[in-house]
Amino acid sequence: MAKASELGKDEERFAETLLSWYDRSARRLPWRVPPGEGVRQDPYLVLISETMLQQTTVATVKGRFGAFIETFPSVEALASAKEEEVLAAWAGLGYYRRARSLHACAKAVAEVHGGVFPADEGSLRKLPGIGAYTAAAITSIAFGQRAVVVDTNVERIVARVRRITEPLPKARKLIAGEAEKLMPEDRYGDYAQALMDHGATICRPKAPDCLLCPVRPFCASAGTEDAVRLPIKPPKKTRKQVEGVMGVVTLPSGEIVAEDRPGKGLFAGMLGLPGGGWDGREVPSWLEGFEEAGAVRHVLTHRELNITVITGKVSELPAGYRAVSVEGARNSMPTLFVKALGSGI
Repeated sequence: MAKASELGKDEERFAETLLSWYDRSARRLPWRVPPGEGVRQDPYLVLISETMLQQTTVATVKGRFGAFIETFPSVEALASAKEEEVLAAWAGLGYYRRARSLHACAKAVAEVHGGVFPADEGSLRKLPGIGAYTAAAITSIAFGQRAVVVDTNVERIVARVRRITEPLPKARKLIAGEAEKLMPEDRYGDYAQALMDHGATICRPKAPDCLLCPVRPFCASAGTEDAVRLPIKPPKKTRKQVEGVMGVVTLPSGEIVAEDRPGKGLFAGMLGLPGGGWDGREVPSWLEGFEEAGAVRHVLTHRELNITVITGKVSELPAGYRAVSVEGARNSMPTLFVKALGSGI
């Protein structure tokens, strides 16, 4: 088993140096309170931002966070919303199970805790949809309590600083232990966000900027190939290739034909375009004979969808479907359908 390199007394200076860098270089993000203002962040905003940032880029979340908070400005507002309203506000962010979990969490906070978030990590983890990482993030960032926050950025930094060569996922327990050793005695929220920023801007996955790294003196991998190759990840699994058809079908009113998707499966309960094949359902017979307009490729976690987009017109709305405006579809449908819509309009 690989062992972490020893940093000795430099452990204390690591956190101090990183926090000093963060005070100068913190990213300005719409859900954050800048360092040094002496104000803790709203736990509701931390919950929303951290949930959005799971498997979605910061750039995308920056563009969507404000609109979501404007629609649901408080945990009570989110809790009282209908599921379809939450899913519509989430459209374009992907991984819609997150939106449902977020909705369930808001209901639990509102109904069980009187709209007040629990301030300890253990109680937070009992809320629907909140795992170890999100609970630690809320505990440290919103409540200023000591909690070891380990996301992929922190995992990468610690693996490189400590030169942990044991492959993931086995190395995660060792990485978490080393991450705890490197923590400061205060400013836990700022420290967690400093690690996130450092991993996003300096200690990047494929091109770390070691020359500009503020904690280079404490990094056991600095100047070696391990600064790029660590952490060692397991081989990627090949995604399953799935073919399918989607129709962009226009009504005399200028609206298009849309469907409310089934309550289970891909994009469950969301507004979508008619079609099939890619989701295990047969292509509706009324789409036969329409003209092929293009193709769309869409990557999901475990599969890659290759969609043939067809276009046509119908004189009346088929049974079981509904009419929506093109703009309404763009604003409420998941990205896959918006891509197909763009290919067929």
